[in-house]
Amino acid sequence: MRLKEGVFMVVRVTKVFEFDAAHCLPGHKGKCSNIHGHTYKLEVTVAGKLREEVGTSSEGMVVDFSDLKDLVQELIIVQVDHKMLNEVFSFRTTAENLALHFLHILQEACRNKEMNIIKIKLWESPTSYCEVGDF
Repeated sequence: MRLKEGVFMVVRVTKVFEFDAAHCLPGHKGKCSNIHGHTYKLEVTVAGKLREEVGTSSEGMVVDFSDLKDLVQELIIVQVDHKMLNEVFSFRTTAENLALHFLHILQEACRNKEMNIIKIKLWESPTSYCEVGDF
């Protein structure tokens, strides 16, 4: 959408996902050193200009939510849902490391697409989350 001739507004859209997974943090000083599980909530934010291809199904969108859903499902959710994260990843499975890893995976996958993944927010519980990206 143009504010005035030649000036485009950047729009952000976010899609939310959930997955269940277990992990442990060996050597951690608290309870998280034991195997435990979370229902994670993953928020993926994309930014860009509204598409102006008049008469196409993408007109007026930054990204089709369905396309974003398919991408995240394939590259992340299928890999982690109902899994032991310590067995999936070679790094320490903190919320921070997971969020950063997810951001890198999605940014790499979108390198040649018209999607610009700018932020990941990963909720480990209803009261605790981590954000990574361009703020």
